[in-house]
Amino acid sequence: MRRMSKFERSQAISGVLFALPYIIGLMLFTAYPLVASMYYSLCRFDVLTPPSWIGLGNYIDMFTGADEYFWQSMYNTVYYAALSVPLTILTGVGIAMLLNMKVKGMAVYRTIFFLPVLVPIVASSILWLWILNPQYGLINNLLYKLFSIEGPGWIADERWSKFSLVLMSVWAAGQSVVIYLAGLQDIPEQLYEAAELDGASTLGRIRHITIPMLTPVIFFNLVMGVINSLQVFTQAYIMTDGGPANSTLFYMLHLYRNAFGYLNMGYACALAWFLFVVIIAITLIVFKTSGRWVFYSGG
Repeated sequence: MRRMSKFERSQAISGVLFALPYIIGLMLFTAYPLVASMYYSLCRFDVLTPPSWIGLGNYIDMFTGADEYFWQSMYNTVYYAALSVPLTILTGVGIAMLLNMKVKGMAVYRTIFFLPVLVPIVASSILWLWILNPQYGLINNLLYKLFSIEGPGWIADERWSKFSLVLMSVWAAGQSVVIYLAGLQDIPEQLYEAAELDGASTLGRIRHITIPMLTPVIFFNLVMGVINSLQVFTQAYIMTDGGPANSTLFYMLHLYRNAFGYLNMGYACALAWFLFVVIIAITLIVFKTSGRWVFYSGG
C-alpha cells in the first residue's frame, strides 16, 4: 500500500479539521439524541428522575389499550394524510398547469400563489382561525351573503375539524406548485406539437403527455407530502389543541403532550420511534410501487 506523501497528509488533516465542526455537531445533535431516544423508549423516564429499564413496556402499553388516545391519534393522522396528500397533489398540478400558460403578467400570478408559503405557520394558523370561525369567519360570511346558507362549524365541529385543517394545507400548496411548474417547463414542446398534428385534444395531451412526463415530480411530492402530513402538529396545537372531542388530536400532538405535558418522556420516545418505523415502511412501499407508474424520460 502506497504511503501518503507529506503534502497529501497535510491536505487530509486540513480536510478533517474543516469538517470537524460539522462532525461534532452531527454527533452531538443528531447521533447522540437518536441513540438516547432509543434507550429512553425502553425505559420509564420522567426527566426528573433517572430512567428505569422496562424493556418493551412502553410499546406494549401503546398497542394493548393502556394509552386510550393512541389509536385515536393514529386514526386522526391517517385521515388527515389520506385527504391532504392527494388534494394537495391535484391542486398543485392544476395550479401549475394554469401558471405554465403564456399569459401577460404571469410572474405576478406566480408570486401570488407562492405567497402563502412565505407566511410562517403560526401566523397562517392564526389567520385561519379567523377564516374558519363559524360566527364571524370569512368563509361562512361569504356563504351566507352569496348563497344565503349557514356554513358549517369548521374547527368548532368535530365532523368538520379535520377537513378544516386539510383545507388549510391545500391553501399552502405553493411550494409544490413551484416544483410542478419546473417539471412542466422541462417537458419538450416537440411532444405537444407532434400530438397536436396527430389530432390529439387538449385533454388527450394532458393525459398522454403532461401527466406521464410529470410523474417523477408527482412521485417526489407524494413522498414528501406523506412524510410531512404524518408529522402534522403546529396547526392543531395552535388552532384546536386537539379538540373538539379529540377530533384533531394528531399523533405528533399526542406525542408532545406525553413528553412535555405529562413528562412521560420514555413513552414519548417510543411513540416517536413507532412513527419513524411507519414513515419508513410507507416510504418503502411508495418507492416499491413507483416502477409501475413513474415514467423517466431518460429510461
